[in-house]
Amino acid sequence: MGKRLTVAKRELASLRSEKTIVLAILIQLFVAAFSSFLAVGLVSLYDPGSVSNQFVVEFGVTGEAGEDIVPVVEDERGWRAVEYGTEEAAMRDFRRGEIHAVLMVERAPDGRARVRAVAPDGNVRTTLVVTQIKGVLEAFERNERQRLDSRLDRRPVELPPESSSSPYFGFTYTVLVPLLTFLPVFVSGSIAVDAIAEEYDRGTLELLRVTPLTATDIVDGKMLAMGVLAPVQAGAWLALLSLNGTAISNPLEILLLVTGFSVGVVTMGATAALAFRERKQAQFLFSMGVLVVFSATYLLPESPANAVAKLAIGSPTTTTHLSVAAYLVVSLAAFVGLRRLVGRRGLGE
Repeated sequence: MGKRLTVAKRELASLRSEKTIVLAILIQLFVAAFSSFLAVGLVSLYDPGSVSNQFVVEFGVTGEAGEDIVPVVEDERGWRAVEYGTEEAAMRDFRRGEIHAVLMVERAPDGRARVRAVAPDGNVRTTLVVTQIKGVLEAFERNERQRLDSRLDRRPVELPPESSSSPYFGFTYTVLVPLLTFLPVFVSGSIAVDAIAEEYDRGTLELLRVTPLTATDIVDGKMLAMGVLAPVQAGAWLALLSLNGTAISNPLEILLLVTGFSVGVVTMGATAALAFRERKQAQFLFSMGVLVVFSATYLLPESPANAVAKLAIGSPTTTTHLSVAAYLVVSLAAFVGLRRLVGRRGLGE
């Protein structure tokens, strides 16, 4: 074990000279340390409608059925309806900037409402206005369903339930926490590729071979350094989030999941480096492999990101716990398989 630790310490010490890696870690540290401040700005990108409390969107409403959508608009705080007799008048005020959007509502012969919306193009408020138009249309659809419910011959597809949760809560636990926990994992895998491929590129592998180290010791030491790096970073980020007022439940199980995923990703990186030995090819194979594998996990009952989110908010299910165990088992199996392969074939010429 002492030989492996020596190799691991050597790898960790060499990371200080890697400016790209250090910069990536510092960026993650900045996001975690100032999460409570950054969340406000980031949520405005994640959900533009969440920052519209002080901004009243004025909709110009026109069309034969325009009066049907006016109560829907007026019923919501932050929206105001301005009725126009003609589309030309509404568009004239829209071009002057007196209203933010135009809604033209017409009734088809079968009774269906057809809404044509016009939003500003290239305006700084475009994203916010488009988001609010979407909200108006969703509210109008719900209102139409309720109004025509007694006339329906068959039940239509149910609409998604209205959400009243805070966008800050959703962003923090479904985006920020998974991002900070898994980004170090992918960085560690990429470093593992470089750590092995550069030994071939620089010819320093020959120096390691004349030492008492075996091929398995060398690979184990490098993977140990990279595999430990991700859980340590993730643990630090979770601690910083807690200090900033973001409560994190089940931190130990989250770190266990990160550790298992880190072992698997680092194993992928080491396998790519040992197979190709050339840095660019190995990095490309590793990147594509991680993309395919991580995307495929969303087809499983519990993806890693969803598992972390559920654990962090304190609502894990039995499936969540089983998923953590499954990821650990698969990652350890891959690691053991690579060790046996290296033990039989060595590191090659």
